[in-house]
Amino acid sequence: MKSADTRQRFLFDTTHIRGEITTLCSSFQEMQSRQNYPPAVNAMLGEFLAAASLLSATLKFSGIVSIQAIGRGAIKTIMAECSNKTQLRGIVRGDFSAVAEQQGFQSLLESATLAITIEPEGKERYQGIVPIESETLSGCLEHYFAQSEQLSTKIKLAANQETAAGVLIQQMPHGKDDKKAKDNWQHLAVLVDSLKPEEQLTLSHEEQLYRLFHEQNLRLLEAEHVQFFCSCSKYRTAKTLTSLGFEEVNQICQQQGSLQVTCEFCDQQYIFDKSDICNLFEREDT
Repeated sequence: MKSADTRQRFLFDTTHIRGEITTLCSSFQEMQSRQNYPPAVNAMLGEFLAAASLLSATLKFSGIVSIQAIGRGAIKTIMAECSNKTQLRGIVRGDFSAVAEQQGFQSLLESATLAITIEPEGKERYQGIVPIESETLSGCLEHYFAQSEQLSTKIKLAANQETAAGVLIQQMPHGKDDKKAKDNWQHLAVLVDSLKPEEQLTLSHEEQLYRLFHEQNLRLLEAEHVQFFCSCSKYRTAKTLTSLGFEEVNQICQQQGSLQVTCEFCDQQYIFDKSDICNLFEREDT
């Protein structure tokens, strides 16, 4: 039985290696239900969501991890983000009519770059950018960790139309001349590589980890529930409108009778009439 909408940490005792494993079902399907993506786009979004779930688990503080690719292929923008509180959302934009003509990760994201952004709560965000030179999102993220964090990382992602899943192992800082640590890492990385997509999408976390690491001294920690959550609100949308200035916002409102803003993540609509606009900028001026 699948470990639906959960994320779990696991530890290899007596080593410098830790891991995370995640499975997304209802949260992933809820995001799909709000959009109309082709199957290939849904599958790619699923991998981005699973990756965001895994990376957010590495945060040691309150905040959000986002993974975004911007390219020139059929998919122009794809983004997934997850908070350390396991709140997840994602979005894709592009020319979906061209998806059938462009198969594969690199083709769909032609000439793209991948940005991993860390946003600590109440502090300045920071970002790492890597070119998309791998045939998989997993490969790009492994390159990011090797380049930006100097941490050996192995990631396996899988997604279909119902489920998204991922597993990550990461070697924590240790003595560079520690031969045993190097041997442990190489062995466990090879085992992770042997994990098949159908196993990730159908087996529980316990079953996956047993198949991979039944000869290892592994501890699986308590599961965390992952859920779709959009942080939009009428208040936050109104604050965004103030950045446009009263003249522009008021002009649109007068032309259309009201101003309608739709959240691109969840399709929630927020309507502002003339009274709302006046009150908004009066509050801003005080």
